[in-house]
Amino acid sequence: MSFPGKGRLVEESLHFNVETMEKISEKLLLQKGSPKTDRLEQITSLNLSKLGLKLRDLPVRLLSCLQSLERWDLSGNALQELPKNLKLPTLRYLDLSDNQMEDVTTLESLSSLEELKMEENLYITVSDNYKLMVLLPNLRIYNGKDVSTTANHLRYVYTENLRTRIHALWERSFHLPDPITAKKLSELETEFVNTARHQVKYGPSSVSDFVKWKVEIMAKEYLHSLVEPKTLRESNKTTDTKDNCDISTPTKRKKTPETSVSLAPGKKLCSDLPDSSAEDSPCKSQLLLKSKTFTENNCVRMSPRKRGTSPSTPGRGRPRVETPRTAAKRENGAQIKEEMDAGAKQRAIDMLPALKTQPLSLKPLHVLQCHSKQDSSEDFSTQLWACAFQPLPPSSGGAGGTRMVATCGGDSICVIDCETGMVMKKYKVPGEEFFSLAWSTVLMSRGGGASAQHCSILAAGGKRGLVKLIHPRNNVAYGEFRASRKSLSVLRFNHHKGNYLFTGSYDNRILMWDIGGVDSQYNFKVVQLLLLETSATPLHICLPPTSPSTHLLTGCEDGLHCFNTQLGANSTTKSRSNEMEITFPIYEREDKDHDYHTVDGLSFLSDDIVASKNYLHGSIYLWSWSRTKAQRPDKKSRTVFAVVLAELQWANTEIPYLALNTCPGQVYVVCGDDKGRLWTYHVSHLHTGKAIPPTEVLEWPMPLRTDHSQMDGPSINSVAMDPELQYLVALSDKNMVMVWKRDQCSSS
Repeated sequence: MSFPGKGRLVEESLHFNVETMEKISEKLLLQKGSPKTDRLEQITSLNLSKLGLKLRDLPVRLLSCLQSLERWDLSGNALQELPKNLKLPTLRYLDLSDNQMEDVTTLESLSSLEELKMEENLYITVSDNYKLMVLLPNLRIYNGKDVSTTANHLRYVYTENLRTRIHALWERSFHLPDPITAKKLSELETEFVNTARHQVKYGPSSVSDFVKWKVEIMAKEYLHSLVEPKTLRESNKTTDTKDNCDISTPTKRKKTPETSVSLAPGKKLCSDLPDSSAEDSPCKSQLLLKSKTFTENNCVRMSPRKRGTSPSTPGRGRPRVETPRTAAKRENGAQIKEEMDAGAKQRAIDMLPALKTQPLSLKPLHVLQCHSKQDSSEDFSTQLWACAFQPLPPSSGGAGGTRMVATCGGDSICVIDCETGMVMKKYKVPGEEFFSLAWSTVLMSRGGGASAQHCSILAAGGKRGLVKLIHPRNNVAYGEFRASRKSLSVLRFNHHKGNYLFTGSYDNRILMWDIGGVDSQYNFKVVQLLLLETSATPLHICLPPTSPSTHLLTGCEDGLHCFNTQLGANSTTKSRSNEMEITFPIYEREDKDHDYHTVDGLSFLSDDIVASKNYLHGSIYLWSWSRTKAQRPDKKSRTVFAVVLAELQWANTEIPYLALNTCPGQVYVVCGDDKGRLWTYHVSHLHTGKAIPPTEVLEWPMPLRTDHSQMDGPSINSVAMDPELQYLVALSDKNMVMVWKRDQCSSS
């Protein structure tokens, strides 16, 4: 028996399904995407809203071709979930509002998401919101609101509390079977996970679904971590215990600068960042500086790290006695240096960008006096300490250059246009003395359904221990918070997570903060995430370019130390001691009159090569981060030997804190000296043995006073370069900002 009518219905249904499967085609994606192109790989924005799409309509293979996609609008569809294996590595913004979303765990593969919209999805609960904040490690803006603080609390603090409860449950009620078999392990996992889901509780009942989901994942992970060879686990436990017992904290080398100012942090909205040009300010960009008096004799070099004296060290004033253990360490260090063969050096060179055929040529362009006390052109005593170029916006993809540089010293911060020499913005805090600054890019939520936008901000700190947060583009100093009761010595942002800020201070601490983003009214929240205990004042902080969220290097008064900064690990997130200390060959030459442990220069030249400088040592070390980190630290001292690739010849001086800097894109190292000179190195080869001479030493440009007498070169405290080395900026201890420009006739 046949049913013609039903047959037609089946045919129509099949026809409808075929049409549905073809809703998303390459032609449609090219039509709906922008910029207009004939290649899916070049699309950065895609609007697929209000097409009635369901899960089956999203072809993973085709969509995976959108490797440059940054913004995706899927609002107004009928989606209950997304394809689980969809990989879009550059996707930053996703709009899923007005859908039927139920399973939010399918978004886990979109790990680069920073902003997500999920309004008008009836089945989304508070627990689902929490899941999203945990699954998406970079999520900052959710439904138009900045959720950075809440998200980080869930990822680290909340998770750590659950972990503690899971571990306690195991210790109280469970143990591994003996012997371990697959069947017994499976039964144990089922029982342990089910018990944990029912007994581990934390937070309000409205998030119980989230807690059970998270506990199940963590309980399985914990059980699997226990199922390792017992001998290895016991060996590691014994080693860790011994290492922890042997770590001691050296005494402080010197007294840190005190401040009698104690201000409570608070939000400060102001517009005291007026535009000022070179024509109408004392920051006039000309080589002929207007100065009537200038005394150079008997000048005392004041430093944010030390007041009028050279660094004191525990070893100064008494000889170092070499024990059999230290002798063995020295011999081991020599052996490591001998093992650094030509092949390893070549691998290090291969990690550098394509080398230029000829080094660059730089010419002096401007000398500015923009940090003067009371805007006096006769001020040659204010010391300038830090400078940094404004980062490129994320949309640039790292290409192009920037000409805006921020400088700090005395009670002011300036933003300077390097090409024109104009001071575009200036921010002053009477009574403050700024020692460090750092740029970052955070998200600004705008409300009203508008998507968040990236904005460049400045953080600066110094004598008072307060971090000032500034949005230069809008002339707004939008807030401050207290990072320490002591003065701040260094600030550094995580370049992968722009809301993570590290602050180093004179109480021998480095703190990690989450400063979040801002909304249209400049509301923001600050949360302390981590405390790193150092044994002396931190002078510089460096984050490895490829792993800025797992390790931190800090150059201190007593050496170079490495910390594990990974959040959410089994180790505590509250306070940590250094993971290891990195030592250098120059330490072998220390005696009662020479202590080379102060590391007053530190910067990455490439993903692996680090440039560092030790006080009183007339050379700059280039060494391998990966090969140094691969060594196993000494059990008692926690030291490893830096695997040195080369030494760069530098000045002989007893002036401390002359910081170096690097330009990885052009493979350059630059460091100033105490005579106003800039030692530049175009790193085209690496070799141990004799120190590599500088490519060029840029002499002090000799600006003239109004009486046409020359000014001798000052000490260069800090240098900075833009990514393409179009400009080089140097700060002096005599209130002068020097701008050098790349000669366009030089090779590119």
